[in-house]
Amino acid sequence: MILNSMTRNPIPSAAMCHHAEFPASSRLVALAALAATAFLLTSCGGSSSSSPKNTIVTSGSNVQSIAVNAGPGGNYANGVFTTVTVCLPSSSTCQTIDGILVDTGSYGLRLLSSSGGGALTLSLPQQSNASGNPIGECAPFVDSVTWGPVVTADIQISGEQASSVPTQVIDPTFAALPADCQNFGVPEQDTLQTLGANGILGIGPFLQDCGGACAGTGPNNPGLYYSCVTTTCQITPEAIAQQVANPVGSFTTDNNGVIVELPAVTAPQVSIAGSLVFGIGTQSNNTVGSVSMFPINANAEFTTTYGGQAYAGFIDSGSNGLFFLDSATTSLPVCGDETDFYCPASTTNLSATDSSSGGASETVNFTVDNADALFSDQAAFVFPSLAGPNPGTFDWGLPFFFGRNVFTAINGRSTPAGAGPYWAF
Repeated sequence: MILNSMTRNPIPSAAMCHHAEFPASSRLVALAALAATAFLLTSCGGSSSSSPKNTIVTSGSNVQSIAVNAGPGGNYANGVFTTVTVCLPSSSTCQTIDGILVDTGSYGLRLLSSSGGGALTLSLPQQSNASGNPIGECAPFVDSVTWGPVVTADIQISGEQASSVPTQVIDPTFAALPADCQNFGVPEQDTLQTLGANGILGIGPFLQDCGGACAGTGPNNPGLYYSCVTTTCQITPEAIAQQVANPVGSFTTDNNGVIVELPAVTAPQVSIAGSLVFGIGTQSNNTVGSVSMFPINANAEFTTTYGGQAYAGFIDSGSNGLFFLDSATTSLPVCGDETDFYCPASTTNLSATDSSSGGASETVNFTVDNADALFSDQAAFVFPSLAGPNPGTFDWGLPFFFGRNVFTAINGRSTPAGAGPYWAF
């Protein structure tokens, strides 16, 4: 997930562990995450100019309502939010929390505690190591970290349930931020004002937020997990099964991926509604159809070609804009007051081609408008033409999702189009 800030209160950007999501922008948050093992898959062939496939499912036990709006803080640009219910494990003691950012670029549920101005008040059981020490996590993003304890929760979304899922609570009152976490060089985002959401639902194409690197010892451990004694925390190995996990992978059914379905948007709006559909090819309402499939590498990337040059590309609903390349490459000027966004003198129509090792190819047409002009509309929070620089890379953020059904298939899980991980649209 990636995000940068501009006007109406800044909020974070993100990137995690091995897979950094590069600087993105807007009035709000974005998150990305890491992948552990790499698989390269075959995919459907063919090539075409992008003609978005867009059907919004509104009913079914695997369908969850989502909305792009100002978020719980009232100032989020291009943030897509939903509601999640968390429960004490094997209990009917639960809390339903809205304002959760839907992020296909990160992995795991992260909930902002009430001590940070978030909605979470339920006391979920703390994860501890063999010595009984509480486990905390420092989750690094492009311009921020989230810090807090790892807990265990049962998670309910629509009619889907996942049991005993490792989850992060973002909590400024937890143990002091460790020096190793501070060394990431970005601020801690642990309040509603800075995070802009009551939490983040990371439903990207991998199962854990770190994988084998965090399970090991020594200098190759990236330092996400910590063993804490009183107020002192030290980096500790964290078994893969104990790491903060994508809850979709733990659903009893419909657990091989997700589809984000949002309507087409041609101009700034106050809000829009759509659906998050769980499972790919598991029910009549989540069939694959004629979409093109793009297998991805361990960094959740495929190839995007622009101006005859190939770049790494990825798809991320947690990035609030299209973040790509730089002014020298695109000839798009950045904004004078906020270099995280492009501010062309007039509406600019562009195109790029996404492709994969399996032969799929889609030309994507997109528009970039002046971010200052977009943000001058104080009533709008949905922007289909918001974009900014991301040197050497294409981040297809939330505007890419408008008018498309975007599939995220989970690593190693079977689907009618082949095993994940892949993106499809």
